[in-house]
Amino acid sequence: MKFRKLKQNRSKAQNIEKPKYIHARYSHRVKAFITDLFMIYTPILYFVAYVVMSGKDDFKTSELAPLIAVTLYGLIYATLISKFGQTIGKKAYDIKIVDDKTGEYISFFRAVLRFFAFLFTATTLLGLFLPFFRKDKKALHDLICGTFVVAEKK
Repeated sequence: MKFRKLKQNRSKAQNIEKPKYIHARYSHRVKAFITDLFMIYTPILYFVAYVVMSGKDDFKTSELAPLIAVTLYGLIYATLISKFGQTIGKKAYDIKIVDDKTGEYISFFRAVLRFFAFLFTATTLLGLFLPFFRKDKKALHDLICGTFVVAEKK
């Protein structure tokens, strides 16, 4: 009888030791990013090219127009991440960005830092392949900002 109780307590202890988060699949992260590009960034590019500038030729020759478009995208991205923990693309794939220690949503300024860290990571390409070699599946921008991309439980 004592053996059964020990066995039951051990199984309860094993349930408690499960990981706190479920890692988001890297393929879902990439698909969410592509969805965000089409749903958020493309309308911003259209707005800047045809409303702010006088057409695509002026947009091509301008050095300031792409900077305005990326800045607008970064502000929208940071607002959505800080308020809801996810963007449109991440919501489509049931992914959220949380603080790796507390599990809560990150602040607006930390989301802005994460966006610029992502731009740096994307230009080097090295940081984007980092999740393939880590157990916690964090990219370089996640390590810099102390964030974690999790899959929502349903």
